[in-house]
Amino acid sequence: SALYVLPPGFVESSCHSRIFWMKLNKLLLQGKFFQLEINDPYAGPVLLDEKLASRCGYVLSEDVWGNPVFRASVLGCQVTNEADELFSLTVNIKVSSFSSMRAAVTYTYPMYCSYSSWASREIVCEENYMEVSVRTDVPAVSNDYTVAWMSALPETQNVAYQLWQLMFVSPSGRKTITVSDAAKLGYSFNNTLSRVYLRAPYHTNESDVSVVSGVNMNMVTSTSMYRQRWLLLLIDTTVSCPVDGISFTDTTLTWTVPSVIPTLVVQESTFLSKTILMGVDGQVIVNPEEKNYLLEHNETHIRITVPLGAEGGKLKSSISGGVYGVIYSIDLFLEHTWTDADWQTTKYTVIKSITTPFMPQIPTVINNTLPEERLFNVAFGHFLPDVSLVAIAIGNVPFTLREARHHGFKIYETPFSNRTKGFVLEVSFDDPYVLKEYVNRNETKYTLLVNYSMSVGPEMTPYYHSAKVECVIADIEIPEAVGYCDEENLYLVIPTFGLHQYWNLYLGSKPLNRHVALTNGYLAATNSTHLILQIPLFAMGVIYEEVSFQKIKARFDVALRKVRTMETLQMFSVRCNFNSSAFIICHPDGTIMISAQMKTIPAIDMSKTKLRDSSCKPREYNEEHAFFKFHVTTCGTSVRFEGDHIIYENEISYEKETLPGQSIPTITRDPDYRLTVLCYYQAKETLVLGAFASDPSTSPSFGSGTMVPRSNIAVYRRVRQALNVVSRVSKDESFMEFYEPNVAIIKPPGEPVFLEVELKDESPDAELYLENCWVTGSLDFNSTPRWNITVDG
Repeated sequence: SALYVLPPGFVESSCHSRIFWMKLNKLLLQGKFFQLEINDPYAGPVLLDEKLASRCGYVLSEDVWGNPVFRASVLGCQVTNEADELFSLTVNIKVSSFSSMRAAVTYTYPMYCSYSSWASREIVCEENYMEVSVRTDVPAVSNDYTVAWMSALPETQNVAYQLWQLMFVSPSGRKTITVSDAAKLGYSFNNTLSRVYLRAPYHTNESDVSVVSGVNMNMVTSTSMYRQRWLLLLIDTTVSCPVDGISFTDTTLTWTVPSVIPTLVVQESTFLSKTILMGVDGQVIVNPEEKNYLLEHNETHIRITVPLGAEGGKLKSSISGGVYGVIYSIDLFLEHTWTDADWQTTKYTVIKSITTPFMPQIPTVINNTLPEERLFNVAFGHFLPDVSLVAIAIGNVPFTLREARHHGFKIYETPFSNRTKGFVLEVSFDDPYVLKEYVNRNETKYTLLVNYSMSVGPEMTPYYHSAKVECVIADIEIPEAVGYCDEENLYLVIPTFGLHQYWNLYLGSKPLNRHVALTNGYLAATNSTHLILQIPLFAMGVIYEEVSFQKIKARFDVALRKVRTMETLQMFSVRCNFNSSAFIICHPDGTIMISAQMKTIPAIDMSKTKLRDSSCKPREYNEEHAFFKFHVTTCGTSVRFEGDHIIYENEISYEKETLPGQSIPTITRDPDYRLTVLCYYQAKETLVLGAFASDPSTSPSFGSGTMVPRSNIAVYRRVRQALNVVSRVSKDESFMEFYEPNVAIIKPPGEPVFLEVELKDESPDAELYLENCWVTGSLDFNSTPRWNITVDG
């Protein structure tokens, strides 16, 4: 590889707390691979790997922003040391477009650090190693005392001459090894002009874990030994570093370090804390409270509390199990300086990169819809800046953002508090992809179904979220109808807005469509805004509120019902009084009302007219009219079947007055007059009647009637035959379980009665038509009161 000049802004470095700090710009490494080589002044470049890093005092990691960070102790293996004050280290940065690092570009970067304010003992707790360095300027010991001192310390008897050795004390016992053997175990030991240092990886066989003030500490208890003719140097190189002490809440992270570490402070009574400093990303924070950090300490603990999302750290979006959440990372360090009787001054530095666990942050849909503007305004958040909206689906119809904007949807970002953002979607109520439902009396429920497709984080992890937003507004005007009448018809004028879309017209229980109108004899005409119904006075569906021999008070009702629920919203009615000289009205309950006009010469006395049963006289009369009201089962009414119709027949006749004579024949002046009355009913028509609310005067016309005047027409009589007919009342609509006969059945008004009538006659010519069914208070069929259940089939 060749040497190249560093691109501007690619590398920045500094020296903090006797540590080299170097940061690479990740933007200049996009799509590339890199390696670091450490330049050894004697052996040349050495490739940095994990083993070399922990043994020689190097760390290669990333800051919270993803920039590669390299840290090196000034006592590192390849660092050039000038009098324990000036330090230099050269690093080769190799960059390649290939993972094999072929065709790599090499940038050489030298670093320099000046550090002279050494404490008697300095301990560094890095991410991958522990380091202790101790000053060695001890007073000389005369040779006279050496033998006696060495005999008092049996472990020192075997210390090699002019050779450093290490003695480790662990739960498994004591172990004394040479420096070269210690290096094979991952340790690094050396001495400088005025100091010795020991560097150890975490969790070696010679280490131990102890709990100090609730914090787990990894500890290596060691003594460094050096023997010369007249001197035996024993140096305590014990080191202890925290391996946990991190806790989290929903809003903060807390890092706790013990104030006093017993293995490092033998005489705790002489311990005195001097300074406590905290830092973020290698920079000392002089006033932590200004950045909302909290630095606390007491006799047992030093505690740093950082609000999640605080400056200096980074919140990153993440997806776990399809759930959106965030992760917060921050690089902290703590520097604690204390004194005690044994060591004078100790500087204790801990560097800690902290990352929270995944914290779910379920996004919310904020409904800012503007009903008065008929506009959905929906904000979707809160998201970090590393989240982007990729696509949406409205009503399950997918749109890219470009397609959505082209369609007319408005999509834009909006900032929220705490450096978060949301995505705002605006959709008109009248958009074809908005669901519309007619609800309540005069309201529309507009429903917006949205599916969001998001891209999360630098990994561009897909994330999906669906939302449903509804708005109900009163934007439908219930139509009002206008009614009027002429001499022979009733008229209803009804607005056509919303017909068949929101509501339908009903005549009783049947939809009032074109077929029903034609069948019932109505005339229907429409223009651009209204439906005009013309209803003849004696057409089906007309309700006769009052009927006398010359006057009819008639009403026609049309119900406005919801299309989906059949709920009745409005009754359109027209009511008029009519003068009619001759008519016949056939009610569904079998009541027949007749206003008959008798024009004869000579005139007859209308009070003497009658039906077939001579006891059935007119209710009202004058010189030319007679008014009869009777039931089809009375007054001698006969019945016959023709096709699909049942025809009830009676006749109005006049009782002649006779003059007594001496012999037969009888002499009379009165004309012979008969008026035949016919009522036609559909034989297979199904009726649902209120059994306790049958009032003929307010029932709509059901049959059609005619009056045929004739003279001397023989009355048609039908021979009746007794049939074997059985009726039962079922307990429910299944017709599987029936009430016992002659048992009282109690039903509240409005509850249906399930009635079964069975013809058991075996004659093939017999056919069952259920003509009339009624309820009485006793076993006498003709007793009163009487409540009709079914009339005329």
